[in-house]
Amino acid sequence: TDATITASRAGVPASAGLGSSDWLDLAITAIAQANTAPTNAARPLALVSVAQYLSLQEAEAAAGGTDEGATGSGSGLGRGGRARLETDRGAVAGASAVVLSFLFPNRAQAIEDMVAAQAHAVPGGIHPAFTAGEAIGRAVGAQIVTRAQNDRFSQPFPGTIPTGPGLWISNTNPATVAGGNLPGAQPWFLTSASQFRPGLPPAVGSAAFTADLQEIRALSDGRTAAQIQTAAFWALNAGTPTASGFWIQFATNEIKQRGLSEREATHVYAVISTTMADALIGCWDAKMTYWYIRPWQADPGITTTAAVGRPNHPSYPSGHSCVSASAGEVLSTFFPDKRAQVEAMVAEAGLSRMYGGIHYRFDIVAGQELGRNVARYVIEQDASGTSVLTPH
Repeated sequence: TDATITASRAGVPASAGLGSSDWLDLAITAIAQANTAPTNAARPLALVSVAQYLSLQEAEAAAGGTDEGATGSGSGLGRGGRARLETDRGAVAGASAVVLSFLFPNRAQAIEDMVAAQAHAVPGGIHPAFTAGEAIGRAVGAQIVTRAQNDRFSQPFPGTIPTGPGLWISNTNPATVAGGNLPGAQPWFLTSASQFRPGLPPAVGSAAFTADLQEIRALSDGRTAAQIQTAAFWALNAGTPTASGFWIQFATNEIKQRGLSEREATHVYAVISTTMADALIGCWDAKMTYWYIRPWQADPGITTTAAVGRPNHPSYPSGHSCVSASAGEVLSTFFPDKRAQVEAMVAEAGLSRMYGGIHYRFDIVAGQELGRNVARYVIEQDASGTSVLTPH
């Protein structure tokens, strides 16, 4: 259960590759093409990733327990050789197909075609181990679909948006709040949406508030081309991979460069995706507790950049920082040699929201702290071996 990963094999046939990465690439493409809101993007990635990891563990156990630490077979695939590879890929394909077909039913045929292509990825016909793994994966995928049908994610915001001095003002009439469903959704690891709720933000009109508001006004009045470019790079709005997809793609690059096995890869994906999903739930709990006014509402002289826009939810804390810091902490734990790079990227992502005119510095600080707290908790629970990522 140690999160630090070392490659356990010398690689697989180039035509095979990692099935889990291919399926997540498909999920990210579907998220972008569906114009999925960034507040909703972490959920499908978590559902697919957890299904992959659980099904792979169950399939390996059914095949006799092909553990990562076993003596290599000489093929570089670990104990079981090709049978292990096919077991893993079959389980991942079956689980991914069921979950993705539920999430994106218009892609169902293309998804099944992808299963067939992966089954034939290695010459010699469909291996019996792939077929056995696929059946287990489809069964686990069905269990994850049942969870998704009951995770309260689609329930609308049940409350009333408060109004008054210093409070956030909705962009719509009648008033709505993007992500209003999140605090009531079922988390993967958190015991409650408020488990890591940050403390009170600075009182509107206080010296701390005024100082941070003036900082955003100064940035707004004198944005440089580089700052505008940074804001645009990290905008990651609907129609893009979103921040959640961005960090999954970062994980994929590391996974492939290091030659990780399917089991190792699915573990990384499951931990990072559930962490981001839970960080969003915790973040929106705080947003909808404090209902904090946005900078451009506190000072109408503040402009926002075109790429970033004006998100329709409260300011404190920053959702982008909650997601990025949570993902960054997971990545830094699995790949400690990347910590400095990842932390620099998380910091830049936070600054980009200030450059865009939509967040105060204290929003960023609180979001990063919340995200890291969620990540450390998830990592600890995963390491216990008795978490939601452990087959039961």
